[in-house]
Amino acid sequence: MVEIRNFSSLTNGEKESIIRRNDLDLEKILPSVQEIVRDVKQRKDLAVIDYTSKFDRVALSKETLKVSGEEINSAYQKVSENLLKAIKKSISNIRKFHEKQLNEFSCKTQSGVNVSQIIRPLERVGIYVPGGRAAYPSTVLMTAVPAGLVGVEQVIVCTPPQEDGGINPAVLVACNEAGVTDIYRVGGAQAIAAMAYGTELIPKVEAVFGPGNIYVTAAKILVSNDVRIDLPAGPSELLVISDDTGNPKFIAADLLSQAEHDPQARVILVTTSENIAFQVERFINQFLEQLPRKDIISKSLENLWILVSDSLDEAVEFSNAYAPEHLEIHVESPNSLLPKIKNAGAIFIGPFSPVAVGDYSAGSNHVLPTGGFAKAYSGLSSHSFIKTISVVECSYSGLKGLAETVVTMAEFEGLPAHAESIKMRFENEK
Repeated sequence: MVEIRNFSSLTNGEKESIIRRNDLDLEKILPSVQEIVRDVKQRKDLAVIDYTSKFDRVALSKETLKVSGEEINSAYQKVSENLLKAIKKSISNIRKFHEKQLNEFSCKTQSGVNVSQIIRPLERVGIYVPGGRAAYPSTVLMTAVPAGLVGVEQVIVCTPPQEDGGINPAVLVACNEAGVTDIYRVGGAQAIAAMAYGTELIPKVEAVFGPGNIYVTAAKILVSNDVRIDLPAGPSELLVISDDTGNPKFIAADLLSQAEHDPQARVILVTTSENIAFQVERFINQFLEQLPRKDIISKSLENLWILVSDSLDEAVEFSNAYAPEHLEIHVESPNSLLPKIKNAGAIFIGPFSPVAVGDYSAGSNHVLPTGGFAKAYSGLSSHSFIKTISVVECSYSGLKGLAETVVTMAEFEGLPAHAESIKMRFENEK
């Protein structure tokens, strides 16, 4: 039975406990992950093959580590027309949204001084797609589509093999439709190390993207000094803010949808209405009995909080402190709250914007910061796959107009060569 609490009855310690999560203890597993990363750096493909045999119980060779074109082509015969149509529609919407994020610009900061920004894509990126027991073609789309959109030349995917050694056909089709260059049947920390440092078969990348379990997360942290990683992404989270106009059926369904991701998923409702709180609890218990992933959800719901707040301002204040991965707003005037939201991975406005549309096909990205990291991190975007380069062009008069300012700053900082590089250009005028 879920306990409904008045927000004002929570102690400061209880509030802090909710905000901290305390989901993952990376310290316990770091030594074993460090050993895997070190071994892959040294033994390369042989280590990858050995760990695939050990953890996934799949025997691979250097000839079967990479997924062949024939396997990708045959995957289309195993995917329904409806799923292929959904993949294509999702790609279209993801492209439309991520295209809007790209911008080059030019501006005159003063007469004769033009400063512009140009964009260059990363050349080679690696994407981790969780797999094995489950399949996540949506993760392929959320990572590979923006990478291809900005012009990344080589996009490689590593994903764990199924028990028979194959890769789920939907994942292969998604990879092909999204423009993935190469696919390797390897998962876990060994996949992250292989992409970060390169093996004989798996090329070294400039950045590693994609979610994974605690071992994948630990490996990404360990290799982050050598390659770019996307963001801290742990168990799924949803916080819902509701007043008395919220639809309790919708809210209960959305909380359950995120709870089914992982036993460690976190879902919270903060509402100004006791009636909504009790109805949501009732519908959660009712809907849960009908869901096939009941065991996972039940474990996740051990972390469920239903809180009754005195005001929407109090609810927003708590949400900002919690910084959820996903935030749904179910109030009479949801857009009036939007300016007050400081921290969230993604925000879903109103009763017909469930998180599930963001997970798949709305066009926004579902790789988002969790664990409170939304206070400092943004979700994955087109910017994750590019470098911005500043371009400065001064005319003679433009530099002359800046000369005194630059010389003054340089001499103050004790960098006379900087100052001289300006002065010498105007020596003939003396």
